[in-house]
Amino acid sequence: MPERLNGTNAQPYVLGLFRMVVGLLFACHGAASLFGVLGGAAGSGGTIDAGTWPGWYAAVIQLVGGGLVLLGLGTRAAAVVSSGSMAYAYFKVHQPGALWPMENGGEASVMFCWVFLLLAFTGSGAFGLDRLLARRTSERKQPAPEPKTPVAA
Repeated sequence: MPERLNGTNAQPYVLGLFRMVVGLLFACHGAASLFGVLGGAAGSGGTIDAGTWPGWYAAVIQLVGGGLVLLGLGTRAAAVVSSGSMAYAYFKVHQPGALWPMENGGEASVMFCWVFLLLAFTGSGAFGLDRLLARRTSERKQPAPEPKTPVAA
């Protein structure tokens, strides 16, 4: 009989789904800024000029980091970089306007920062390419069984 899911054994699956949703949303922000899709940069319908600091670099981190997190590939490293970029965005762009994220429009930056920090510590969960690659690597490293030699009597 199949075992029922409880909070403990469902955790990797819920974490994997959580990671995928967060990665997709973050990548969408980058795609909007770089390619003008989904409303464009800051809802303007346009794009950010290539190489402009810090917006263009943030958009590249959002697109690439979000894509990697979505796939669960290099999740921890991508999450650390993404979290740092959102901390920078909050403290350099939003926080000078007002103290609280509610007042300065920095709620998304704060949420993404903390979510990616969490993923940096938890890893990819289920459904990630990290796990698939780790499993394949460990299978390759296992030594082959030694051939049995007949014992002479």
